[in-house]
Amino acid sequence: MVGLHDIETKAITAKKTDSPTRFLFKRYFFKFCANEFRKYINNNPFDVDNNGDMLSKNKTNYIISLQKKKSREKEKLYIVEGDKIVMEYISAGVPIKILAANPVFINSLKYPEKESIEEIVPTSYEELKKISSLKTPHNALAVVKMPDNIPLNNFSGSLCVALDYIQDPGNMGTIIRAAAWFGIKQIICSANCVDVFNPKSVQASMGAILKVNIFYGNLEKMLDLANRQKVPVYGATLDGDSIYDTILSREGIILLGNESRGISKNISKYVTQKITIPFFGETNSFGIESLNVGMAASVIFSEFSRR
Repeated sequence: MVGLHDIETKAITAKKTDSPTRFLFKRYFFKFCANEFRKYINNNPFDVDNNGDMLSKNKTNYIISLQKKKSREKEKLYIVEGDKIVMEYISAGVPIKILAANPVFINSLKYPEKESIEEIVPTSYEELKKISSLKTPHNALAVVKMPDNIPLNNFSGSLCVALDYIQDPGNMGTIIRAAAWFGIKQIICSANCVDVFNPKSVQASMGAILKVNIFYGNLEKMLDLANRQKVPVYGATLDGDSIYDTILSREGIILLGNESRGISKNISKYVTQKITIPFFGETNSFGIESLNVGMAASVIFSEFSRR
């Protein structure tokens, strides 16, 4: 049987001794065949060697249901999309309930990498479009088990991030990614924060969700505990002291508030040091009142890590 490699080889090695017309015809003909063959493989998963079943209607609906928070919490599962991110989860040995992926992606996995996956389902591009939350789906989608919600009882000795009513999943993912980049291992979220396992949050975190322990709980109680432990609480506000002129500790809590309202009044009383990122532009005539919370988080984390 002629394979994709054979066709591509013919496209590359078309004899230059042929007439120019014949040479170009052979080269472009075999390139066309190779592209069509690749499309056929991607959309016909049973033409490649696999042990999986087709993506049934029930399984399709089940995966789609996990885009909703209620279903995620009930099943204790969430969705991860994208070749690179899914591979990071597989390489880390994270328990995966379902891997729905292009057959080429599946066949690229080594046997040890498949051990943490309960079920592998070869999936066509059209099927991936149905279950994906993205406009343009990737080659792989994984249904992953949620980690345990482990509470924090001691805030001394390291930096921790606290989030008060963050609503945008993109911002949540960006904050997680920035925290992981700057070596911050703990994030506390108020109960009214957007779900960290929202597909958009997971996508924006680019796999950093694996590197950070994220806990949802009563933010007031945890900040009160931090105050009693004499751990500094740095609140990001518009009227704070410049972060570049403030003495920053290598331990403490960095508190970030809601995108439009900032830190809640009932939470702000626990702040021991207000900090801000000063405006360096010539004027503020373009309606730039503040930085996006994800951008602000990156700047603040960087400054703490630099000290």
